[in-house]
This record gives sequence, C-alpha cells and structure tokens, in this order.
Amino acid sequence: MSPSPDPEIARETARRRTFAIISHPDAGKTTLTEKLLLYSGMIRTAGMVKNRKGKLATSDWMGMEQERGISITSSAMQFPYKGNVINVLDTPGHQDFSEDTYRTLTAADSAIMVLDAGKGVETQTRKLFEVCRLRRIPVLTFINKLDLPGRDPLDLLAEVEQVLGIHASPLNWPVGAGREFAGVIDRRTSEVLLFKKTAAAGAQKAEIERLHIDDPRLTERIGAALLEKAHHDLELLEVAGNPFSREAFLRGEVTPAFFGSALTNFGIEPFYDAFVDLAPAPGARPVDLEGGGEKLLDPVTEPFSAFVFKIQANMDKRHRDCLAFMRICSGRFGRDLVVQHHRLGKQIRLARPHTMVAQERATLDEAYPGDVVGLISRDTFRIGDTISLDGGFEHKPLPQFQPEVFARVSPRELTKRKSFDKGMDQLIAEGTVQRLWPENGALNDPLVAAVGKLQFEVLQYRLSDEYKVETTISELPFECSAWLEGDPETFNAPTTALMTKDARGRNVVLFTSIWDKQSAARKNPAHKLLDYA
Repeated sequence: MSPSPDPEIARETARRRTFAIISHPDAGKTTLTEKLLLYSGMIRTAGMVKNRKGKLATSDWMGMEQERGISITSSAMQFPYKGNVINVLDTPGHQDFSEDTYRTLTAADSAIMVLDAGKGVETQTRKLFEVCRLRRIPVLTFINKLDLPGRDPLDLLAEVEQVLGIHASPLNWPVGAGREFAGVIDRRTSEVLLFKKTAAAGAQKAEIERLHIDDPRLTERIGAALLEKAHHDLELLEVAGNPFSREAFLRGEVTPAFFGSALTNFGIEPFYDAFVDLAPAPGARPVDLEGGGEKLLDPVTEPFSAFVFKIQANMDKRHRDCLAFMRICSGRFGRDLVVQHHRLGKQIRLARPHTMVAQERATLDEAYPGDVVGLISRDTFRIGDTISLDGGFEHKPLPQFQPEVFARVSPRELTKRKSFDKGMDQLIAEGTVQRLWPENGALNDPLVAAVGKLQFEVLQYRLSDEYKVETTISELPFECSAWLEGDPETFNAPTTALMTKDARGRNVVLFTSIWDKQSAARKNPAHKLLDYA
C-alpha cells in the first residue's frame, strides 16, 4: 500500500516549473532569461539582477562571460512568477561547453528552445534537441528576433519539422516582421496583442493593447496589408498546420511554437504565461535499485531524495567556497536535514542550503521537488551523487561525452605547484575538463581532455583569476576518443593511438583521426568503442 500524499508537498510540487533554455550561440537565450526576471519583478531593468543589498549583478557571473558576452557555465535561478515557482537553468550555448548543458538537462522537466528567426535551426540546436529527445523532455519553441529581417515564419516551422523530426504547432502568430513587427495573434483566443515600443528599448516591460482579430480598429493600427497577410497565414495554418494537444506535447511529439523579440520584449509576457500553463510540474523519475532493476520515484509520496548535477567553485570569491547544485526529486527538504550520502555510504547533515539568482544567494529553510538547491561543499559532493532519506537506489548516471581535444597543462612557475594542483583538482571535479592518465606515463603526469578548445581557455582563465596561477597548455595531436568496452590486453590499437584511463578507472582510447577510430572498430569486432558513457 503506497503512502498517502502530503497535501502541502502535492500543492508545492504542482506549482514548480523547472526548465532549461537551449539554443545555438547568439540566438538570444540569456536575453530571454533576463526578460523572465524582468517580468517576474526580480529586476528593475533588463540585464541587471537585484541582490539583497540593492546592488546589481548580471546573470552571467563569471568575468570571462561578461567580457565575451557568452554563457560559459550553467546558471540556476529561482523566483516566483504569477503564482508559480520558477527554477530556470540557463545553459551555455557554445558547443565547447555542451557537456555542462547535457548534465544540466538531466535536472530539467522541460526545455525552451530558442531559434533565431534569421537563421532557423542551427548545429548546436540540433545536438541539444536530440539530448532532450533521448531524455523525453518536452520542448517549447520560441522564435526570436522578429524585430530584425528574418525568414518567413512558415519556412521556419517547416525547417523545425524537417530537421528535428517533430511536429511544430504555432500557438501564436506574428503580425509583421523586422521594422513592421507589431505584435502577435493568439490563435486560441483570436486576440491580437499589439506592443508599443518604449523609450527604454527593452529595459522596461512592453505595453500591450489587446484587440479581437475582427475589431475594425485593427486596420488603422497595423494597416490593411499586414492585416490581410495575417488573415492569409492563419487560414493556411487552419488547413495545413499541425493540431496541438498538451498530451502530445508532453510525449515529445509536438512542440508549441511562439514568436517574439526578447530584445524589445514583444511577445515575451504571453509566451511565459503560456509556458507556465503548458510546461509539466515535476513528475516521477526512474531510479536504479540496489539489488537490480528500477522503479519510478514519485515526487510527492516518496521521502526526500535528490542528485547533484553541477559543482561550481569560487562563485563567491570572498569565501573561496564550492557550491554543489542539487535537484530535488521527491519529498520535502528542510535545513539541517540528515540524509544518506549513497556514494560515501554515510549520513551527512545538509546545514547550509541556498537558493540562487546568479551569484547572489539566500539561505532557505525548505524546498520541494523540482527545486534546485545550492549546498556548500568541501569535497563532500561529486557530479552525479545521490542523496536521500532512506537509500536503496541510485538516480540514473549523468551522461559523459567523448572529448575531442587533448593537452598537457603545467604551471609556469614551479613555486605555484601547490595552488595549481588545488585548482586543477577543483576544476576537474566541476567537470570543466576531464583528466586522463596515460598507461605508459607517470601517474603524476596526466592529460586534460575537453569537448572543445574554449574549455582550455576557461581552465587557464580560472586558474589565473581564482588561484593566481599562470599556466602553459601544450595541445596533443589527437582528434577523437572512445571508451573501450572489452579486454584492453587483446585490443589491436593503431600505432598512433594512446591508451589512457579516466577518473573512474575506465579505459579510454585516443585517436589521431576519425579514420583511425573507424578502422580500429572494424579490426576489433569483439570490442566496443563508445562515444558516451
């Protein structure tokens, strides 16, 4: 007999919306995140986050992010929005940081896919969408930058369907585009939402005028030509468009599409209002049982459990601490809760939990399924750790993907070796890069491996900025790798390949070319070369 649900946990879980925002770089993902903060009342003007002391802080907290204008690390933020509790996971768009994004997606219940109206579906968007598909995460689509010259909306929807293999169903439709972009039509209510540009150029909420599509005043507001085109497009969609149902959306068969401009705030509020109505609350998650097999962990009826999906050091340079990001999967969390740490096999007290907006933290007393909680970690947590009240299971392992660039890294000054080792240990624990030990090399001379070269730049930047250690990176001539499944003693490797072990003791083979890797796979039919583990 299953335990009866706690009404408070059931109510609070139903209010949660925990989602990730995914996109190709420069599609407007971080801008969209900041506009949600604007409309939730968390910030006064777009781009600047209020902290508890009234000062301002950007959502991209790392200095390198601010200098380059890109998101490098996943940022977790929680705030209320119109009766709901929002947990937004703003992920890196750059492909070199895709591992961080993949891990973060394991903590999300849904995703918002941001597309540039001028570029459509780009390379990184396809990769991230595939991860959502594999994890059965429902995806909403926001087609951004309607205020700039772009492609025809019907062409964009057709590309989403052809490239991503999912039905697209627009729930609103743009009125005009580029300089003529005036608003959107809500297809469910036949309301036209006309937006007024503000002098603040997107830093303030956009004013909305709502008119029915048959209102005669529309012609004078937007002109006969734009109104005629809107009617024509809507008729086409009624005949040839995909029907929308929330059930099909939750199954990952259809993506509801919305149009707007994150820069000017046109279409932002109606999109987020629709999002909180459509996106799922936290649901049951599969876990692996200790004795074998699996079960679904109900978020409301099961006792507290969570897993760590991210670790970040030095967000607060004054304290030089390390924060573990924990996604709550079931039950109620309270400060000073004593839980089972499954990997360590012992009980620990969760004494200093935090909720976050960018690098600003506030101590919290309780949290519920779907919430992301920051825990001060002194070598207590690793990425993928499971914690719970009762134990007996493990949350599913977090994905790890094949590194494609490899190097040796060393301090420029030998006197900085201690600080270098400390910094390397911490940044590798975070997943900034992977560490590999060559079979034929000394254990104290490991390699670093990454999905993209920009990760090496981040490694050097953070060692310099946070640990005051200048380093030298020497790249190695390997282009790809694979985890080796099978006996390494009988594996016939190319002479140019390098056998290594990763932090978990698994065999990893480095290849100088894709051709060598494919050739090795053909010559070793009794072995498997895995691209992810």
